Amino acid sequence: MRLPLLEPVLTDAIDPAAPPAPLRIGVLTHIQHPIRQPFAGGLEAFTYDITRGLQQRGHAVTLFASSSSAAELNLVPVWSDDTYVNGARRHASLSEDYLQEHHAYLAVMQGIDDHGFDIVFNNSLHYVPATMASMIRTPMLTVLHTPPFFELINAYRALRSSPRNARFCTISAANARAWAELLPDCAVIPNGIDLAHWSPRGEPGEHAFWFGRLVPDKGAHLAIDAARLAGVPLRLAGHAVDPDYFAEQIAPRLGDGVEYLGHLPREALVEELARASVALVTPCWEEPFGLVVAEALACGTPVAAFDRGALADLLDENTGALAAAGDVAGLADALRVARGKSRAACRRLAEAQWSHELMLTRYEQLLRDVVASHAHG
Repeated sequence: MRLPLLEPVLTDAIDPAAPPAPLRIGVLTHIQHPIRQPFAGGLEAFTYDITRGLQQRGHAVTLFASSSSAAELNLVPVWSDDTYVNGARRHASLSEDYLQEHHAYLAVMQGIDDHGFDIVFNNSLHYVPATMASMIRTPMLTVLHTPPFFELINAYRALRSSPRNARFCTISAANARAWAELLPDCAVIPNGIDLAHWSPRGEPGEHAFWFGRLVPDKGAHLAIDAARLAGVPLRLAGHAVDPDYFAEQIAPRLGDGVEYLGHLPREALVEELARASVALVTPCWEEPFGLVVAEALACGTPVAAFDRGALADLLDENTGALAAAGDVAGLADALRVARGKSRAACRRLAEAQWSHELMLTRYEQLLRDVVASHAHG
């Protein structure tokens, strides 16, 4: 199946002297973490960048997010961060956390039409917005940021009976293939990054670098093992949101050439990434995009990674090397190979594929298309 990559389209119907009116956009996102620096992960960074980018293009954008998210995002708080401590929520039980999140999204969706939005831009990973999409008057575009999982499969299967709000896109061809059986008409808009910010910064060192959320799915412990096997020093940074994982799998591996830098803001990440000889990317799940890869290549840093999800679509023979999923010895070999790749080629690929401005243009086009289809439907 050929999956559509959404490209900007100009038509004779558009008068260049009369640009389209700004949109009123309500953005939904993941609320387990605040949308602020230092970002907990890729979705939080994406939400910040897409919201600010649409605002800067003149759109009236409102973000529904947890209470300590960045105020410049025109924030409507929907869940208190009073219990957000050391990168995680602290409730009495998982069931309490689950119910509070459910009720937060329920309240948002029950009142969403009152805001007078032209469109709801749904980037949440939650079933409630999808389940209630057929009950609201405002059209909705949903971005699929993850592979299929049970709650979303059920919600989106039901949503297909309401075509006006059953509009979807996703962030990679690999993730579109994962959803194809349920959502065969899903457009693809790759993630974009600020290429002026993520950029080369001087001469690289000899060490490798890993960064991301420190959770089992991201596989930092395997990156440590591979770097040590390859005889290459490793610096790692990230949000230790799973204390048990950090204590059991990361802390015992530190030392002897492996250094943990903590949870770094973007500017510090760029400096570390640009000065590494190679970036390690170690997904232990079907990674739907891999923003770390785009950021590394933009800094001129080649990548050694496990071949999971979209990773093979992001790298080529000039910019990195892949190992079989979970193969630490293979990753050590890939690390050695990747260090010899051209840093200029890495930057060129990032410039060609992952411009933040191109991503914004694609989303603008799709958001306007959904609004127009709803108006004429």
